[in-house]
Amino acid sequence: QLQASGGGLAQTGGSLRLSCTASGTIYSNDFIGWFRQASGKEREFVAAINWRSNRKYYADSVKVRFTISRDAAMNTIDLQMNSLESGDAALYYCAIETHNHYFTKDPNEYDYWGQGTQVTVSS
Repeated sequence: QLQASGGGLAQTGGSLRLSCTASGTIYSNDFIGWFRQASGKEREFVAAINWRSNRKYYADSVKVRFTISRDAAMNTIDLQMNSLESGDAALYYCAIETHNHYFTKDPNEYDYWGQGTQVTVSS
């Protein structure tokens, strides 16, 4: 199971840090991703990390501003979000991909999802 936390309200240009905690085992070939879904829009990829290699992947829209990281000892995956923009406001989900063993941005390929945490950005 995945539990996402850390959402809230931030001003434009501000920062928030999201955290995703996995209660089960994360295997070395797994990918853990963050996705977001704004009201009336489709769920979109934000960032992902490979558990073994620590290789990171980002959507172009967040590449310079967001940082994904993992803590293997705590089984957590964090998303540091800086320089927040109005377009970043959404419900953020963490998810884990366990069967492909390669990176994908397609949310349909992710097997398990957290419950979502809301990020609101005010001007």
